[in-house]
Amino acid sequence: MPIFSKRAPVRTAAAAGSLCLLLTGSLAGCADDSSATHTAEKAAEAAKGDTVKIMVGGLDKVIYMPAVLTQRLGYFQEEGVAVVLLSEPAGVQATTALVSGEVQGVVGFYDHTLDLQVKGKNVESVVQLARTPGEVEIVSKKAAPDLTSPKDFKGKKLGVTGLGSSTDFLTKYLAVKNGVKVSDITPVAVGAGQTFLAALQQGSIDAGMTTDPTVAQILAKDAGKVLVDMRTPEGSRAALGGLYPASSLYMNTGWVNDHKETAQKLANAFVKTLKWMSTHSPEEIAAKMPEDYAKGGKEQYVEAVKNTLPMFTPDGVMPADGPRTVHEVLKSFNPNLKNAKVDLEKTYTTEFVKKAG
Repeated sequence: MPIFSKRAPVRTAAAAGSLCLLLTGSLAGCADDSSATHTAEKAAEAAKGDTVKIMVGGLDKVIYMPAVLTQRLGYFQEEGVAVVLLSEPAGVQATTALVSGEVQGVVGFYDHTLDLQVKGKNVESVVQLARTPGEVEIVSKKAAPDLTSPKDFKGKKLGVTGLGSSTDFLTKYLAVKNGVKVSDITPVAVGAGQTFLAALQQGSIDAGMTTDPTVAQILAKDAGKVLVDMRTPEGSRAALGGLYPASSLYMNTGWVNDHKETAQKLANAFVKTLKWMSTHSPEEIAAKMPEDYAKGGKEQYVEAVKNTLPMFTPDGVMPADGPRTVHEVLKSFNPNLKNAKVDLEKTYTTEFVKKAG
C-alpha cells in the first residue's frame, strides 16, 4: 500500500496514509527490537490523532527530495506525527490547496508566502529546505542558435510548470533583468518530467525552466542545453543577485500558532533529514528514494542528486539575506508586490528549526 498519493481525495489518502504508517512504522530502519517497538508505538499514537496532510510540488522532483526522504527514513514516525504526502506538480495548485484548507502544509517555494501576504493570506515558511531555486533554464537544440541568454527571450515560448508558479515568477524575472518585457514572452504551462521533455522535443516551447531529474534526462538525450543554472549558491547569485531560498515547508500562520507541538515535530523530522543528507553521499541518498523516481536509470539519478545537493540548507534555517532577495526579484515584475508593503518577518519563522536537535 503506497504512502504517497497523486492528488487522491484527501479523506481517502489520509486514511490510507495513517494505515500505512501503522504498517511501516516498525520497519523504519530500526537497530533492534526495542527501538522497533518504540517507533511502532509512536506511529500508532500519531495515527490516533489528526493526520497532517502535506502537498508537495512534485514528489519525484529532486528539489523536494527532503519530503519523501523524511518519510523513507522514518523520521515522521520517530517524532510521533502521522504525515500523508500528496503530489501536485504545479506549486500554484499546491498553494490553492493550502489556502482552502485541503492540506495543512506545502513543500514548495518560499516566494509564495510573499505573494499570498499581499493577497491577505498569512502563510509562513516553517522549515527552509533550500537556499537556491534548484531550477535550470534549458533551451531546445533547435532554438539554441538564436537563444543564447535570457536577453533573447523576446518572442519566445518559455515553458513553466504552471501559470503563477515559481518557475513562472523566475522566468519573468530573468526576462526583466535582461531587458525583455514580460509582455514580450509567452509562458507555456507544460508541467514537469515527461510532459516538459515532450514539449521541448516537439517544439511546443523554445526553452523552459525545470529541475532534476528532468534536467539530467534532457542532457542525456541531448535534447537541450543549459542556459541558466540556479542549482548552486554561485548560480543563484549570478542569476538572481543573491541566495534565493526556495523549497520549504510552508503553512498557514494561524494553523502553526494553534498546533505548535505538531509544528515542532515536523521541524524536528525535516531537520534530521537535512542533517542526514549533509553527511551522506549522493549514492546513499539516491538508494533511499523510490526506485521509480530514477526514470533515466540509477546512474543518471545519482548524478541528478549530486548536482542538486548544494541547494539544500543543513539545518532548515532561513538564510539571512534570502527574503530580501526574493522580495527584490518579485517586485521587478509583479505590480501587486511592487506597490505593496510586505512584512518579510511574517513570511518565515525560525522558532521551530532552532529548537530542533
